[in-house]
Amino acid sequence: MQTASVSPGASQGIIQVAVPSPLPQTFDYLLPADCSVAQIAPGARVRIPFGRSHKIGIVMALESDSRIDPSRLKPAIELLDHGALLPPAILSLAQWASRYYHYPIGEVLSATLPTLLRQGEAAQITKPSGEKMWLLNDSGRAISPQTLKRAPRQLALLQHLQQSEKALNASELDVQFENWRGVMRSLHEKGWIDIQEQTTLPSPAAETTTAPELNAAQTFACDAIHNALGGFQSLLLDGVTGSGKTEVYFNAVEQVLRADKQALILVPEIGLTPQLLKRFQQRFAVKIALLHSGLNDKARMNSWLQAKAGDAPIVIGTRSAVFTPMARLGIILIDEEHDLSFKQQEGFRYHARDVAIRRAQQAGIPIVLGSATPSLESLHNARQGRFQHLTLPERAGNAAHPKIRLLDVRQQKLTEGFSTTLLQAIQHHLDRGQQVLLFLNRRGYAPTLICHDCGWLANCSRCDAHMILHKSRNLLRCHHCDSQRRIDTQCPDCGSVDLRPLGQGTERAAEALAELFPQNEIIRIDRDSTRRKGALQSLLKQVQHGHGQILLGTQMLAKGHHLPNVTLVGILDADQGLFGLDFRASERMGQLIIQVAGRAGRGDKRGEVLIQTHHPEHPLLNGIIHHDYSRFASDLLIERSQAQLPPFRHIALLRAEASRRDQPHAFLSAARDMGFQLANTQGAHCPTELLGPIPAAMEKRAGRYRALLLIQTHQRATLHNFLRHWLPQLSQLPQAKKVRWSIDVDAMEIG
Repeated sequence: MQTASVSPGASQGIIQVAVPSPLPQTFDYLLPADCSVAQIAPGARVRIPFGRSHKIGIVMALESDSRIDPSRLKPAIELLDHGALLPPAILSLAQWASRYYHYPIGEVLSATLPTLLRQGEAAQITKPSGEKMWLLNDSGRAISPQTLKRAPRQLALLQHLQQSEKALNASELDVQFENWRGVMRSLHEKGWIDIQEQTTLPSPAAETTTAPELNAAQTFACDAIHNALGGFQSLLLDGVTGSGKTEVYFNAVEQVLRADKQALILVPEIGLTPQLLKRFQQRFAVKIALLHSGLNDKARMNSWLQAKAGDAPIVIGTRSAVFTPMARLGIILIDEEHDLSFKQQEGFRYHARDVAIRRAQQAGIPIVLGSATPSLESLHNARQGRFQHLTLPERAGNAAHPKIRLLDVRQQKLTEGFSTTLLQAIQHHLDRGQQVLLFLNRRGYAPTLICHDCGWLANCSRCDAHMILHKSRNLLRCHHCDSQRRIDTQCPDCGSVDLRPLGQGTERAAEALAELFPQNEIIRIDRDSTRRKGALQSLLKQVQHGHGQILLGTQMLAKGHHLPNVTLVGILDADQGLFGLDFRASERMGQLIIQVAGRAGRGDKRGEVLIQTHHPEHPLLNGIIHHDYSRFASDLLIERSQAQLPPFRHIALLRAEASRRDQPHAFLSAARDMGFQLANTQGAHCPTELLGPIPAAMEKRAGRYRALLLIQTHQRATLHNFLRHWLPQLSQLPQAKKVRWSIDVDAMEIG
């Protein structure tokens, strides 16, 4: 791999270009006809001919000669940037990521760019489109309801706008009204509505809140981070839920801003971005750039460019924001560092946390990894002395740890999945005017449909999975390949019409709760109820304002949400994660339960957590009820050490899929045999183990059969040396032409 540089003899104008393609190398081109050597720099984009099409590539280097006969070289079509669009720090980071994850450099660099820049748009801030805001003007506020008595939809929308104290965007309106645009157009034509356009970056707050007094543990953590500024250091901020980790983040960012530096904050999911943004806006009177997939292309490009120019002192984003160029980067913060969302599961399979650590190392700045349930990898690094371990053992302010109890539901009568004890507890908390959160990590009405006469199950024809029953939409849907069909009216095997829902999903649980607690408002939060843009933020805002006495949802409710009036958390089925096929299943289930339990009692009222289980003796659950995640994690680390699994070994997965079951196994068997042969060649090091091939946990998905081969080593360098020699040879195997294959370094899901 060539480093980004300019050769002293590059007067002939040969450029090495990284092109987004499956090929791992760079490609040589002549300079565009109207371009001189002085006008081009590594990191600039060029439009180039590639095969029968044109592509956008990144200049990696200027050279005086080529690996190819110059007479065969094609000139680049157009230079798109005068100067480097990607600065040397990002080029270097991308080159490291390409080597570490064994992924083509052109694809890696393409992934670092916003969509419009990837497509060749000019790198300049433009006015974002589609970010309209609708606001009732003085004329509209003066309108009497009688004026619209014959137009009920206009009246409803007008009254909603009259009650709002601010302009509303399309996302907020989508939650409340269907097909509102025509109605809004009518109100606008009558002169009652003003249309505004949202600015690219949220405006700085006119007034900011003052910092609360920190406790001793928070003060110690803040001092440690302050002392780390100006040099590279990894710090693990291990704080129980509600311990005030965000206040520690604020303190660190404040120190960085005082030094005229920028802060990069990574969050695992879009759903956490608005509430974190709001808290940062309340604290800091500076521009804050957002970077996540929920933004339109222009807004995302603008935020990226403003971060690059240093105009946004704070940048908040999801996984891909780790590659954002920043003029004066001073610190990186990763919230919920344990979250699986930080690992890209398709294509360029990087882990944003690990890339961020490398970026901090290259930049010579500190990085803070925060979590109430740190990953075993991070805890292991802390215990090995690679990370400084900072702990926040108590909740901030007057909040106390919730009381956690296991409810043994064996041989107990359940009402639609609810035990008598849980129902009584729900009623008790509702009677006191408090809110209840119920957690069921299974959306839809029921996990599947069953024939009561013959036992037929509604299975997906394209996957080894059941079709999920969605009663409200009269659909059976596969949550893996997204195929769907109408609900069967009779059994295709025996013809019986006695088809029944089997098991319980959030939709069915919500229906049952409406019958059990008819006087209380129920808010369901899952992927189905939040499909519309902005729906999640709108529902959470309703909850925080006291609406919805009963909250029911999936893991979307588990992370980071501050719901001070929630005093009871009920986990309806804690058993589904206890016996997973993946060796990380226990770790993830423990993290999830602790995160959900952490939503209880975050205000001044003591919280309670009830966990329904058929396995009350399970050590994982018994460790959790004592609020001792550290002890629970220590036990898992002992198990991992004994089994020689990560973080005590380093792994990669070679995955393959094809339309026939035998083809992935044939390819992986040939790859394994080639690996064994490679071990005996000079200069190549054998990994400790090549295990497989074996079928994936879900062998058939979306009509294709999947299998995998596991590579394990004791030393990380040994693994990468082996992959560096082995992977280039795999495409030469005859079986490779019949499959799609990929390598996943540091795989987080074995399946």
